Amino acid sequence: MSQDGPGRRIAVWTDFGGVLTPPIAHTMGTFCASQGIDPVVLQSALGTVTARYGTADVMEPIDTPLVSEEAWLAQVSEVLAAEHGVTGVHLTSLADAWFDGRETNHAWVAALRKAREGGAFVGLLSNMVPTWDAHWRRMVDPAALFDDVLLSFEVGHRKPSPGMFALAAERAGARPADCVLIDDLAHNCAGAEAAGWQAIHFTDTTAAADRLADLLTA
Repeated sequence: MSQDGPGRRIAVWTDFGGVLTPPIAHTMGTFCASQGIDPVVLQSALGTVTARYGTADVMEPIDTPLVSEEAWLAQVSEVLAAEHGVTGVHLTSLADAWFDGRETNHAWVAALRKAREGGAFVGLLSNMVPTWDAHWRRMVDPAALFDDVLLSFEVGHRKPSPGMFALAAERAGARPADCVLIDDLAHNCAGAEAAGWQAIHFTDTTAAADRLADLLTA
């Protein structure tokens, strides 16, 4: 790893969903199939409820959180019935269906372990729903893999807000230029770059691991 000055250390911050797990679209498809809901219809209902909270990001209301997951899903169920004729659906939690059978991306875990063993700071930076906390922790061992964990519902910031990246850099004890975000969402990567970070848009594990290795040895 290159050194620009004494004590310089690269801080690698990885996303969780879609990076340490299969793509979110795949998970949503599985969820819809298990609930017997047309994905297009569910997306429309989610959009209607999300707009009530002044955002177009469907996860923001529950990972900030602006509302409890249970109350948010009750609203979604009401919209499904009132606007789409989908009755008999009373969603109370996405967690069980969201994480049931979801596989950990062990190849990416290995890449993170290699980065940490090479001297990099490795942390988790995720927009996470409070009720999902115990579920993701069963998929990876945070203490063994990460130097720090920053979750939106705990810290009061969420990606791609500048505050989230400023806090992450501070917690890692690193300059923004020495921080790297790996995320499957392009707008989160753009937010990191706007904050002075480097970013790797995660679309493929091998490609992301190769790019990270390049950054750590530059």
